[in-house]
Amino acid sequence: MQLDERKTKILQAIIRNYLETGEPVGSRTISKYTDLNLSSATIRNEMADLEEMGYILQPHTSAGRIPSDKGYRFYVDALMEEKEREVVEMKEMLVERQDKMETLLKQVAKLLAQNTQYATMISAPQTQRNKVKFIQLSRVDDNQILAVIVVEGNVIKNNILSVEGGLTDETLLKLNILLNTNLNGLSLEEINLGMIAGLKQQAGIHSDIVSEVIDAVAEAIRADEDLEIYTSGANNIFRYPELADQAKASELINTFEEKQQLHELVVDTLADEKNTGIQVYIGDETPIQSMKDCSVVTATYELGDGMRGTIGIIGPKRMDYDKVVGTLRTLQNRLDELYKDK
Repeated sequence: MQLDERKTKILQAIIRNYLETGEPVGSRTISKYTDLNLSSATIRNEMADLEEMGYILQPHTSAGRIPSDKGYRFYVDALMEEKEREVVEMKEMLVERQDKMETLLKQVAKLLAQNTQYATMISAPQTQRNKVKFIQLSRVDDNQILAVIVVEGNVIKNNILSVEGGLTDETLLKLNILLNTNLNGLSLEEINLGMIAGLKQQAGIHSDIVSEVIDAVAEAIRADEDLEIYTSGANNIFRYPELADQAKASELINTFEEKQQLHELVVDTLADEKNTGIQVYIGDETPIQSMKDCSVVTATYELGDGMRGTIGIIGPKRMDYDKVVGTLRTLQNRLDELYKDK
């Protein structure tokens, strides 16, 4: 069953009222809250339909209704289609350029937490290292060669490889041509076992060098251990009764302190090069186990030259989505603009 205009307005009224109060919403409240001019009885019938369709829940027999995850999802999707809001509180946040990215990002996380009254995170921008740009083998001495691996974003990985008996200039040249001809422009997924076997066969007695170079390529592309994540406002969690339970709050605070799960969220978000918009995760949609009772809203920002990072806001499922989405959209655009001409 599709939601008609009346049901849509009633659902939106329920969600907005619940966002403001955190209390179950009754039909009498909705009759005053909307411009439908409907009786409480008619609204009750519509609310019963919305409950049957899974958009709202009745926590207790005599209580009003609260939004379900499906209801929140409908509200967020409609919001995202309707508008992109700018929030006044963020206008002056990035007026002055910061000399150090770390200082800027810590400031962004702090101001974002103050502005929204939720927990926030922002990752330092990462260079996308998906493809091989260049490989250079050169002699260090008779028993060692230097393998320089350059991947997208001009990230360089140097590896010293041991060799037996030394390599002639002609052999090094042939290995350089072999590796660059076959690997340049490829992602890690495109370097399959068949290709590796073919390269090792062509390298002959130097097949072990090919194996070590490919291992170095994989390490250079996958390297993300230097990912920095800055957080703020974790204590804002205690502002919301549904998250203030000691066990839940402790688990959430630990997630912000340890940052490993946040790290995985950022890596997964940045892995999709097409993901440059705002993502909203509600309840069980949230990829972080400790945040299953929360909503997580993330945005990807770009600083040019393949530099991308993730901004995130974590709060209760009754968070002010309108303000959060608008704030993130504004911040996303400001960060993009701030470094575009650098």
